[in-house]
Amino acid sequence: MKANGDAPRKVIGRTVLRPREQVEETIRAAILSGELKSGEMLPPEAELARQFNVSRTTLREALRVLSSQHLITKVPGARGGNFVQSIDYHSLGDVMMESVDNLLALGSIEFDEVAEVRQQLEVPSVRLAAVNRTDEHVQQLTAIVERQKTASVDDPEIPELDRQFHTLIARASGNRVLASFVAALHHATEPVHYLDLSPEVGRETVKQHQRIVQAVQRQDPDAGEAAVVKHLTYLRRHITAHRTR
Repeated sequence: MKANGDAPRKVIGRTVLRPREQVEETIRAAILSGELKSGEMLPPEAELARQFNVSRTTLREALRVLSSQHLITKVPGARGGNFVQSIDYHSLGDVMMESVDNLLALGSIEFDEVAEVRQQLEVPSVRLAAVNRTDEHVQQLTAIVERQKTASVDDPEIPELDRQFHTLIARASGNRVLASFVAALHHATEPVHYLDLSPEVGRETVKQHQRIVQAVQRQDPDAGEAAVVKHLTYLRRHITAHRTR
């Protein structure tokens, strides 16, 4: 038996948070636990300051941090206030999308880096879609391709149809995190905005989309991977040529 002096000491203390951090932690915990629901408005700032027994300045600092973490958003105006942001896989994609856009704008990362990662993620995306897709997914993908076949290359709907196609493939994968990442990176690269969409390029792109849908419909992961790699390689080659002119 150890002497009292050798016995392990019980740790009962922990770091005491500053008032601002205590406000942040309390509101963050209420949001993540579901006590505060998505879209719910927080009490007025004066009321919150009274509840926490802190100054308005301290409260506003805490709210600014929560806003930067995309947990709340401030809406100006007479009917405005601080609202809880949506916390789901869509909001994950929104946060990533904003971050990638900012990094590209600042020049901290290169377009080709984002496009390469997107291609790497779309491979498991289409493989999983071929396994997990539903009949409804196939119907929706087919409808998008049919619309693309009838649209002219200068149709303003073309970028949106392309976005819908690739994000629907990702959603059909059944992995919501993967779907969020693919949607965010597709938005950042926006391939059709960088392409010289000649009728020939437009027709070839639609044919490639058709082959991807056919592989997903047959539930053939290998064919899906081959089709999406060929498609994205084709896009990157044309994008690179267009951007270096």
